[in-house]
Amino acid sequence: MKFGRIVGAAALALSLAACGASQSATSEPDGALKVGASPVPHGEILAYIDENLAEAAGLDLEIVEFTDYVQPNVQLSEGKLDANFFQHKPYLDDFNASKGTDLAFVTPVHLEPLGLYSKKVTELGGLADGATVAVPNDATNLGRALKLLADNGVVTLKEGAGTAATERDVTGNPKNLKFEPLEAAQLPRSLDDVDAAVINGNYAMEAGLKPASDALTLEKGEDNPYVNGLVVAAGQEQDPDIVTLGKLLQDQKVKDFIAQKYAGSVTAAG
Repeated sequence: MKFGRIVGAAALALSLAACGASQSATSEPDGALKVGASPVPHGEILAYIDENLAEAAGLDLEIVEFTDYVQPNVQLSEGKLDANFFQHKPYLDDFNASKGTDLAFVTPVHLEPLGLYSKKVTELGGLADGATVAVPNDATNLGRALKLLADNGVVTLKEGAGTAATERDVTGNPKNLKFEPLEAAQLPRSLDDVDAAVINGNYAMEAGLKPASDALTLEKGEDNPYVNGLVVAAGQEQDPDIVTLGKLLQDQKVKDFIAQKYAGSVTAAG
């Protein structure tokens, strides 16, 4: 298995400067399928496949880790990756619309429930009047965070706001909560400075949190549109290696691995 790590745009810039701007940061002439992924759980799931299933399926994987939600799509659109695995379809749709990319969602794999966490209170009802709640600042995950709070009766949203909800769509806020939008990767670190934070599952786990037991509340899995999956450049959906990887990501052995390793903090799709 080939395993690389890229820490956001700054590391990408350093890599390109060292190798020459025309050389891909992940490029190796070895025929491996290069897949960009968040370290947890996406990179771990891919590593399990590579170590246990890929060889028998005739697949050579190179896993490239990213710690942000932008560069995996940028590098995929530039042809520096063959696929990525870190995002749900609402985020992808928003990225395509805002950045002019043409990326396609191929295979649903798992759900990482978004959760509300706090070091200040132990239950939702403990949030004080005027408490500060950190939320993701990207459009789809902000709407998702506000929906989580609305589903738990903390706020009320304008009817039909859906995944595009923003603070302007909050029609009821009985606790006068103050929202602090932050980059998703920064949310776990904000817990010392805010009263609570709505954190994406992968970043919660990377920070040592256990969503199934540490979150004050978690998203429900049923009919949840935020399933993470495999993404490619449009037109590559039927590439043989992509089809093979898609099947492996949905293999029962992978579902069993997810259930055993993450104990409810990540749930397999389907």
